[in-house]
Amino acid sequence: MNFSYNWLKDYVKNMPRADKLPNLLTLNFAEVEDFKKNRNDFVLDIDVRPNRAADCFSHLGVAREIAAITGSKFILPPFKPQVSTGLKTADFIKIEVKDKRACLRYLAKVVTDVKVGQSPKWLQERLKACGLRPINNVVDIANYVMIETGQPLHTFDGDKLKGKKIKVRFAKKGESMVTLDEDKFELDTSILVIADEQDPVAVAGIKGGIGPGIDKKTKTVIIEAANFSPRLIRKASRKIGLKTDASLRFEHGLDPNLAELAANRTAYLIQKICKGRVPSDCIDIYPNKVLPLKIKLDLDYLNSLLGVNIPKAKVLQILKRLDFKILKQGQKSLLVEAPTIRTDVSLVEDLIEEIGRINGYDKIPAVFPLLPLAIGKKNNQLFIGELVKDILKEAGFFETYNYSFIGEKEVKIFNYNSDDLIELQNPISLEQKYLRCSLIPGLLCNVSKNINNFSEIKLFELGKVFIKSMASKDKKQLAGAYVGGDFYKLKGAIDLLLTKLGIDDFSYDDCQEVSGAEYEFICHPKKCGQIKIKGKIIGFLGEVSPKITQQLEISQKTIIFSIDAEALLAAASLEKEFNPIAKFPSVIRDLAILVPRKTKVAEVLNKIKNSGEVIIKEVEVFDIYQGEELPDQKKNLAFRITYQAKDRTLKSEEADQIQNKIMKNLEKNPNWNVRR
Repeated sequence: MNFSYNWLKDYVKNMPRADKLPNLLTLNFAEVEDFKKNRNDFVLDIDVRPNRAADCFSHLGVAREIAAITGSKFILPPFKPQVSTGLKTADFIKIEVKDKRACLRYLAKVVTDVKVGQSPKWLQERLKACGLRPINNVVDIANYVMIETGQPLHTFDGDKLKGKKIKVRFAKKGESMVTLDEDKFELDTSILVIADEQDPVAVAGIKGGIGPGIDKKTKTVIIEAANFSPRLIRKASRKIGLKTDASLRFEHGLDPNLAELAANRTAYLIQKICKGRVPSDCIDIYPNKVLPLKIKLDLDYLNSLLGVNIPKAKVLQILKRLDFKILKQGQKSLLVEAPTIRTDVSLVEDLIEEIGRINGYDKIPAVFPLLPLAIGKKNNQLFIGELVKDILKEAGFFETYNYSFIGEKEVKIFNYNSDDLIELQNPISLEQKYLRCSLIPGLLCNVSKNINNFSEIKLFELGKVFIKSMASKDKKQLAGAYVGGDFYKLKGAIDLLLTKLGIDDFSYDDCQEVSGAEYEFICHPKKCGQIKIKGKIIGFLGEVSPKITQQLEISQKTIIFSIDAEALLAAASLEKEFNPIAKFPSVIRDLAILVPRKTKVAEVLNKIKNSGEVIIKEVEVFDIYQGEELPDQKKNLAFRITYQAKDRTLKSEEADQIQNKIMKNLEKNPNWNVRR
């Protein structure tokens, strides 16, 4: 925003040089970007912060600020016109405000018998310096006072107003208006207008209309100094696509008490430059007066908050320079009245900030805080949680972060009972009505959205779920989804996770029919397994039921897992046991066995592992076959057994001897046949 240096100089005694102002103002509310010589003046481009728009979008406000910072005297310009006692404003204009919340104040002042012409050179130069185009003396004075005081004004030709009446109302449907720039705007019922007896003559707070504009024939000038709702002006400005100097000021919020000063100053300058007579009264519709705020200032709190002791006499001096009134003084406190134009000061902390910046932030010493230094206690659960994420990422999974909410759609698809869910009192939308009771719905929705773009999808999430029946209402859960693989590949990833977490006593079992278990509805009944640690169930993994994948439009087989993260983290161990690399080679033997189809792989594995042979290092399943070539209701399991001794090289005969012993042990079950 541009400011004239010479203009500011009129209001500040002993004004600093123009080249000193940038450094002076950057310490406070404004940032001076540059200044350049303009004839006999300097143009200052000042970036006024939004919180200071009410007073510092004006020359008087910036001048008052400079005077307060430098300790100079602030000079208020003359603003009282000479009045003619025989004239009454009501003889020239009638005012009607339809909505007092939209128009907080409407003040109309009259100047009659004016002579419209060109403005004096000094007035034109100052307007040009601030980026405004001179038009005629009356309009230029209104613009001049707006830039001077910060209060937007508008002037009407009183003789052109139909019915000699001004109505502040909302536009009617289908109304339009041509502005002074001859641009036509279509209006609607959300736009506040200034109208005469018949038509809109101005868009309130934004732009005047061409109808009652000031010209050389104008004799009676109606000065409008109003205060409108910032929200309405902002919306109207955006709707019609027109931003003006007036709308900029109204949008940021102005002090309604500024209207009277600005109207009187305008009348004074019109009378001085354009001649004319001014009635002794005005029409002022101001139903809810804004009164100055009273703030109690505790001096001990001031010094404590700023971290520096400022003497009481200095505090009083600063407040006086800022135009704050002292209503009452105590030994350790002050009762201060803030001027209404300072809309940014409403709390005691605001007041302390004002005192601090005028006193000088550079006078506040830099002091290091005194705090006890203590090593924070290691949070193992947090550390293990990050380790879980790293292990799964290394296994090719991508971590997701989903919203903690589900809607009626998920409740229906996953067969949740809404009575068991925690419902939000103020949901953002119906799609986020409940707190999630599982991570699975979010992961499967992720799969549904990405299934057409990738041949393989591996996702996981570690987060909180919320269960109404639990005492704590929430717990941590780890869940994942795998598309493009099979049950055993996902099982391998879980094996890797549990092993790297230092958990060795884990196993898998068929999913039992447990009432209310999540897998009961989500998973395929014959393709689901429980995950156990020390015999205790901590989760499950399985293939998603076709009835769910169809509803989510997932075309490929999807395997999921869900683990109680709190039980997992509790069982995990960060301790590592060192095992030296074996010095001697291993011997590998394969074993195939024909068993009934209902036989669990774990049964055979456990039989082999529990044979009592210490040189068995590893047993793994590498093939499961069911086909027409095999006897009815039979399946073939193939195992690979690795033998290795710690103290010697095994001979082939020794490995064969142990292999035969294992086969004989397996054949003790009459339904198991070792294939030789």
